Formats: sequence, structure tokens, C-alpha cells
Amino acid sequence: MDKVVQSADEAVADIGHGSSLAVGGFGLSGVPDVLIRALHQQGTGGLSVVSNNCGVDGGGLGILLAAGRIVRVTGSYVGDNKEFSRRYLSGELELELTPQGTLAERLRAGGAGIPAFFTPAGVGTLVAEGGLPWRYHADGSVAVASPAKEVREYDGRAHVLERGITTDFALVRAARGDRHGNLVFGKASRNFNPLAAMAGRITIAEVEELVEPGAIDPDEVHLPGVFVQRVVELTPRQAAAKGIEKKTVSETGATAR
Repeated sequence: MDKVVQSADEAVADIGHGSSLAVGGFGLSGVPDVLIRALHQQGTGGLSVVSNNCGVDGGGLGILLAAGRIVRVTGSYVGDNKEFSRRYLSGELELELTPQGTLAERLRAGGAGIPAFFTPAGVGTLVAEGGLPWRYHADGSVAVASPAKEVREYDGRAHVLERGITTDFALVRAARGDRHGNLVFGKASRNFNPLAAMAGRITIAEVEELVEPGAIDPDEVHLPGVFVQRVVELTPRQAAAKGIEKKTVSETGATAR
């Protein structure tokens, strides 16, 4: 029952070339940075990643992206990641854009053993009708486009069929965890982490605070240990290293209103 491994390097050692990963985090919140850096150091490539936004330039999954280790992304937001945009538009990266709520439910469904579900999100758009560019040629023409999806009507409203997602591995970050893998996430870092953890066949969690079994009240557990196979305890320095995506400050001496 003790799922603690001694290092991040050991935890990711069997993530091989071509593996699929579900990765928690949103922007810079709740990103399993230590596990990502260990995977980068290991040199693993050819990765297919499921993540909301695939990190930022120079941070999170952006490190693997810049090194050319990721070949396909299923996500909902490209945003300010310029390297992500460049690789996608130049044909170096395949991208399956998915509505954010649909992505969350696809991960949850996969983890719950539900192969597919119907949702109204995306009906009447390229998400349902097909033709959304997944990969471009270098000249800007579309190399791979999304297929059309099944649409059915329920209670007088059209719904599109979406597939649940499962991956070979999942990488997540939690505020607290015990040796049995029960996890608690801190505030906004809860985001996609529980869902990503559910979707992974082997889920690896880095935890800022490791406690003994029983120290976490069962009613406070956000993710049961049944979904977690490996736990890595972070050092105090690693636990405190949290980036700030955008800073907003007031002018010196400005009067607060």
C-alpha cells in the first residue's frame, strides 16, 4: 500500500517513447513541474499529451514542447504560449482543440470507465461537423482535419458524441498526500488535476506535503488513492517554487480605491 517512490527520476523512469500523458494544471497553477523536468532530463520523446493548455513558454509542459518531445496535444487553450502556436501552425505539432468543459468531462469519463457521452457543446461548429485543422503542412495547408462526429437529438436539442480519454500515464501535483495516494489539492490548483489523475492508467503525484495514512480526514480527500500508483514527496524548496503567470502591480504611492 505504500506508494511513495524515492525520487521524481525513479517515478518517471518507465515513461517510454510514444507514451500518452494526462497532465494536470491550468496556466502555472497546479502544474507537476518536478515530474515534468525529470521527464525532460530523461530524454523521453514522441509524447502525446492531454492538458488544458500545454504549459507556457519556458514553464511546465512548455519545456518538453520547446525540446520537441511532444508530437500531439489534446487541449482547449493555446493562449500566450508562442512556441505552442508556432509549432502548431508550422506543422510540427498535431493539436486536437476541444471545448474546455468537454475536455474535463472526457477525462472524467475515461477515468470512470465511460467510453463516450453526448453533450450539446460544439453542435453546429467544426467540433461536431469536422474539418477542424489538427495538423498543418509547412505551407499552411491542412494536412489532417478532424472527422465529423455523431449527432443525436435528446429532448429536442442536438448533442454531439464525445469519446472518453484514457492515457498511459498521468502527472499531477497535490498540496497534501498520504502514502496510500489519497490527495488534497490547494484552491485553484485543483483545476484539471483530479480529472487527469483519473484518466491515467499509471498516475504519478508529486505532493508538497507527505503525511501518514489517517492524517487526512476522509471527508477532505479530493482524489482517492485508488487512482494513484506513485507518490513523490517534494523538498521544501520544490514545494515553494510556484510561478506567477502575470503580475499586476500599482504605481508607487498610488491611492487605493
